[in-house]
Amino acid sequence: MKNFGTVLANDEVIDGKSERGGFPVVRKNMKQWILDIPEYAETLLSGLDDIDWPESSKEIQKNWIGKSIGAHVIFKIAGNEDLSFTVFTTRADTLFGATYCVLAPENDLVKQITTPEQKELIENYVKSCASKSELERIELNKDKTGVFTGSYAINPVNKEKIPVWISDYVLSTYGTGAIMAVPAHDERDYAFAKKFNLKIIPVLEGGNVENEAFIGDGLHINSGFLNGLNKEDAINNMITWLEEHKVGYKKINYKMREWIFARQRYWGEPVPIIHMDDGTTKVLEDNELPLILPKMTDYKSKNGKAPLENAEEWKNVSVDGDHGTRETSTMPGSAASSWYFLRYIDPKNNNEFANKELLNYWMPVDLYMGGTEHLVGHLLYSRFWNNYLYNKGLVTTKEPFKKLRHQGMILGTNGEKMSKSKGNVINPDDMVKQYGTDALRVYEMFMGPIEATKPWDTNGIDGSKKFLDRVWRLYSETDKIKNEENKELEQVYHYTVKKVSNDYESLNFNTAISQLMIFVNAVYKTNIFPREYAEGFIQLLNPVAPHITEEIWSTILGNKSSISLSSWPKYDEEKTRLDSITIAIQVNGKLKGTIETPVDTAENEVKERAFEIENVKNAICEKTIIKEIYVKNKIYNIVVK
Repeated sequence: MKNFGTVLANDEVIDGKSERGGFPVVRKNMKQWILDIPEYAETLLSGLDDIDWPESSKEIQKNWIGKSIGAHVIFKIAGNEDLSFTVFTTRADTLFGATYCVLAPENDLVKQITTPEQKELIENYVKSCASKSELERIELNKDKTGVFTGSYAINPVNKEKIPVWISDYVLSTYGTGAIMAVPAHDERDYAFAKKFNLKIIPVLEGGNVENEAFIGDGLHINSGFLNGLNKEDAINNMITWLEEHKVGYKKINYKMREWIFARQRYWGEPVPIIHMDDGTTKVLEDNELPLILPKMTDYKSKNGKAPLENAEEWKNVSVDGDHGTRETSTMPGSAASSWYFLRYIDPKNNNEFANKELLNYWMPVDLYMGGTEHLVGHLLYSRFWNNYLYNKGLVTTKEPFKKLRHQGMILGTNGEKMSKSKGNVINPDDMVKQYGTDALRVYEMFMGPIEATKPWDTNGIDGSKKFLDRVWRLYSETDKIKNEENKELEQVYHYTVKKVSNDYESLNFNTAISQLMIFVNAVYKTNIFPREYAEGFIQLLNPVAPHITEEIWSTILGNKSSISLSSWPKYDEEKTRLDSITIAIQVNGKLKGTIETPVDTAENEVKERAFEIENVKNAICEKTIIKEIYVKNKIYNIVVK
């Protein structure tokens, strides 16, 4: 943890006022506690290779971390070369095309380089920027604004003097708080240059900068020693030149910023720090933890200060006879949520973080099911936290969540997001009263892939209820269950155990339920339902319909212990295979007949038998076959015209 970072006002700002309450908001620098999460950027990136997460989810974290390989370039101020600023760029090869620079309005250098003639304009502009959120300054900023400081920087590669501006589209919290602008090849810089009539010099072959910025790549032009080079060679040559002339160097940059780890509010874990009057700080010892929040009658902050500033008795302490003041900021809500799962493992252990044997047994978490909205918050913070604890020897695995999946959203019957205002909300309590808990569960799992967004269909839950009623009748109203074998059900039972087991493991609940329905249909077509199969089926159905299956397991099948304590059914791989299959024969996609044939029958034999079918002969009579589509063990489609 570091002290004295920078925190900015709430980003939910609209026209300079807070979204809630409409109060004026001004952005100010504050001394603050931060966690140095960028220090773990490479660890977080490489760790993504070791976990079973959707690729799209990994990509979101990669983009948030925002690794860029480029260069730092040093620009000195013309007329006062003791002053300089540094920019980060991934395209050092375009330095010959840098015709102006832009500093963030908050950059400390602004006050030092602003000329007297520009002072009032600069001050007014800086003040106006203080009331804007980052979103307003970047994403919503369609009309580029800015003010010339009156000073010039020296382009290190050609010694040209280029104007230094300030603009709100450059943020002090991103990169170095300064950019070099190459308007010929950047749309944002181009718009700015056009508005303020700044020089535009193309340095890449292609395009027409009279009309628009050329953002493609081409051979270098107007670039001195880089002329004629491609992008990669030009970048490498320029970085070498910068380093040789000591005006720049290769640099890896990350978009991810430090984690501001304090809030000026009452609720939250107190930061266990004491600020001594002599300027030193003291960290509380383990035996002084946990530090408990004091009871207060007034939780409001005053003059922007934390509420705990008002807890005089709690705040003021004595350490070895010397006076000190407790830190009055509290930790953010994401502090506890970054590691709660670890403490669940050993919640009453007062001697260590958690017992190593228990950590070895339980970690990493086998499956995390959650929304994508947590990817750059909770999930990223938890990975960072866990890796730090691993480095400290407090946990036994680097990554906290081995497998991640995202659940989709259930929409209203009209295909829109459920909302009271739209009148399309489905109350689950009403569904339970009408159909039962199990029917609701089965329907939700049967709607489609778990990650998909799908609309609610009342006819669907009605179908799930009918399926469960059918299962109940099979066990309670028939005398099919016997301690006998039934070869007719052997293949479909073993295949069902295999498929349902695999589908549950891969979270394909919809296809698992579909196979369970197929099995029930097969049982109804026969007279004997072997008890082994009857018990195995109920065990397979239990995860999605726990109530009806527990009832059947105990009252109808007569088992004394709970179904949840029973062993999962097993299957024989050899018995999952069909001896014969039915292949559909189509002409132009329309079914014209079927053939029964052994599994894996040769393609040419299937085709020969297909042309013997009378309907097939009639469908292709006097027509030309233009295409044949054969899907092994499934269909043979003949396309004619």
